Amino acid sequence: MRIGLFLNPPASIDAFVEEVRDARDRGFATAWTSQIFGWDALTLLSVVGSRVPDIELGTSVVPTYPRHPSVLAGQALTTQAATGDRLVLGIGLSHQIVVEGMWGYSFDKPARHMREYLDALLPLLRGESVAVDGKTLKAVGTVSVPGAAAPPVLLAALAPRMLELAGGTADGTVTWMVGPRTLADHVVPSITKAAARAGKPSPRVGVGLPVCVTDDADGARERAAHVFSIYGTLPSYRAMLDKEGAEGPADVAIVGDEGMVTKAVQALADGGATDFAAAVYGDDAERSRTVDLLSSLL
Repeated sequence: MRIGLFLNPPASIDAFVEEVRDARDRGFATAWTSQIFGWDALTLLSVVGSRVPDIELGTSVVPTYPRHPSVLAGQALTTQAATGDRLVLGIGLSHQIVVEGMWGYSFDKPARHMREYLDALLPLLRGESVAVDGKTLKAVGTVSVPGAAAPPVLLAALAPRMLELAGGTADGTVTWMVGPRTLADHVVPSITKAAARAGKPSPRVGVGLPVCVTDDADGARERAAHVFSIYGTLPSYRAMLDKEGAEGPADVAIVGDEGMVTKAVQALADGGATDFAAAVYGDDAERSRTVDLLSSLL
């Protein structure tokens, strides 16, 4: 299992470059960043990747609704050109409250939207011409970025139809707030079967979770409950927490001393994760201790 760091939105581009460089120097396989309401993730990774070699760079995730597949293909391939083909393109639907309430798009039939989006995006990333005339989008034409290879595309997938698309159409999944039991019993079997039915290679299964190495596990869980509280209210994450039997994000956060965290990370690998993105949190001492422990596991 590849271990990487899920990095918070930076105070500056230079600060983010240094964070990624430190992750690379410590031997981490990947550095991940999100696309929320601030920095443009792909632009940020293009800059960082042009300055820091030898580490894979992932988005977790870029929402599909605000970006036409042709636009996202051009952005992703430009990032590939800037980074020497080190991008892992994580994409996802976002959430109804955002798609409808903030962007003004319809969130009706989200799985159909993603299927049609992939029908356009994947060939465009390969430099092929597309003519998609779907119920949720239209895409005609091609995208060309000389010298850039199509990146692997991981789909934020939790529900059955999305996991089918992640394994059977895309290159895998990247999850957030999915506990080890749900990973092993739901996500991995579903996506693996979908890939096999489609005759595709074994999919990548990325897992993102908060991590804190500490001697105060109860305190760390209390902080996780506060810092990550929003994820207990969004329907897609709530469904996975319920499946895990978790009351909230604090119950799936990985916390404890070095031995406890090591066992929890190993459980993810045993459950079928191919990639782990650790969202390190806590005070400065805990964060340093956590990164040291994770780097020792590489």
